[in-house]
Amino acid sequence: MPATAACESSAASRHPATLELAPGLLYVPFYLDRVAQEKLRDALEGVLAAAPLYQPLMPRSGRAFSVRMTNCGPLGWISDRDGYRYQAQHPLTGRDWPPIPALALRAWADLAQYRALPDACLVNFYDAAARMGLHQDRDEEDFDAPVVSLSLGDTCLFRFGGSTRKEPTQSIRLASGDAIVLGGPARLAFHGVDRIIAGSSTLLPEGGRFNLTLRRVRAL
Repeated sequence: MPATAACESSAASRHPATLELAPGLLYVPFYLDRVAQEKLRDALEGVLAAAPLYQPLMPRSGRAFSVRMTNCGPLGWISDRDGYRYQAQHPLTGRDWPPIPALALRAWADLAQYRALPDACLVNFYDAAARMGLHQDRDEEDFDAPVVSLSLGDTCLFRFGGSTRKEPTQSIRLASGDAIVLGGPARLAFHGVDRIIAGSSTLLPEGGRFNLTLRRVRAL
């Protein structure tokens, strides 16, 4: 069975609440229960201690993103004046990225059903004012592997469309513990975050939202 088909059938069979929002785009509400959310939140503390959040910059213009970010895993995605790319070290500390938390790897194994482990996990932090414009995840070598996204903290308004900017978009609220899988026809779907609903979760004492995005960067 193709990897993308396996992803869809397995996620749907293991998680009865799974919804297919568009071909290949799966939504698993409350994939992580409160206990699992707290464990992943606590694991993130170690990630942030080793690889502090920093403010990425837009290529060429140097304008700062409204989100702060870091990474874990063998590779990390960065954006600066020189462009978008993956690299093995934190751009400010020069140290290797810390390992991906075990709970996040378990989610990949469960939801992606892909034949290789992820080699990057982006960690974006959204405060109440942060946004993320519509974009595609296309800096990877391997588009056969899905992208698996986990939400922790405040609810966000998540927008998604098709593989071109001209296609219509839809929105859905992603709450703490929810998972999204972008695979198959939706692997290169445009998506973004329109706003954060402040105070909608008690998971993070400081408020805001963490989004963990697991990816397979290198082709097999």
